[in-house]
Amino acid sequence: MAKVLIVDDAAPDRMLLERLVTEAGHLPICAVSAEEALAKAKTELPAMIFMDVNMPVTDGFSAARQLASDPRTKDIPVVFVTSKNQKADRVFAQILGARSFISKPYAPEQIKEHLTTL
Repeated sequence: MAKVLIVDDAAPDRMLLERLVTEAGHLPICAVSAEEALAKAKTELPAMIFMDVNMPVTDGFSAARQLASDPRTKDIPVVFVTSKNQKADRVFAQILGARSFISKPYAPEQIKEHLTTL
């Protein structure tokens, strides 16, 4: 059972990801902001992070940049799960080293596919 950090300020989106992670046999850890996610990533050291991009104060891209610059969290794979769907967003996610970029709405299989790698 791997820890999976779910970062989304929208409760329905967070709850759906939490259910999918649980169904896959993993332990979901939730954060409602990028700031909370950064703190939990350092203490929980999850095997993977599913992160929204559009969040207040600090967005998911900035959080991913901070995760990548910290030796404790730099190797945690980040999968963006977001309503953003522009080519520029996808390219920026790749530049940041994201494992994947999933656009909302998504099929549950898109999430489960990543969970099978844990």
